[in-house]
Amino acid sequence: MGEAPLMHSSTSSIFSNYPLISAFTAFALAQSIKFFTTWLKEGRCDLQRLVGSGGMPSSHSATVTALASAIGFQEGFGGPIFALAMVFACIVMYDATGVRLQAGRQAEVLNQIVYELPAEHPLAESRPLSELLGHTPLRSLWVGYLDS
Repeated sequence: MGEAPLMHSSTSSIFSNYPLISAFTAFALAQSIKFFTTWLKEGRCDLQRLVGSGGMPSSHSATVTALASAIGFQEGFGGPIFALAMVFACIVMYDATGVRLQAGRQAEVLNQIVYELPAEHPLAESRPLSELLGHTPLRSLWVGYLDS
């Protein structure tokens, strides 16, 4: 028969969960870098950069990479928990470089079409779609994030 799963003691708390802390720290760091690079490059404080998606560095990729790495260091890189985290990270990064990148490019085209509509058209005053949704494969690896 199989072994019973190990149970963690009741004294552990969410504040001692190393993988969770690592993931949240990576997310906060990536979002902060976006905020400060916008501030340095454009001379304005854009609080949306602290919580919004899109742009570089990728907070999605940073979060799932930190999570998978922390799980690997804590639980071992040969176990099923790390495998699950690694597959999850790959799916998120694939999505950021594929589906979300294409959605951002479509938003650019749609915004241009709406911009060229006559003023009397009902969609002429539509709020622009977000174009910062995905990353190129190189940008997902954190290359050239300051020029985004």
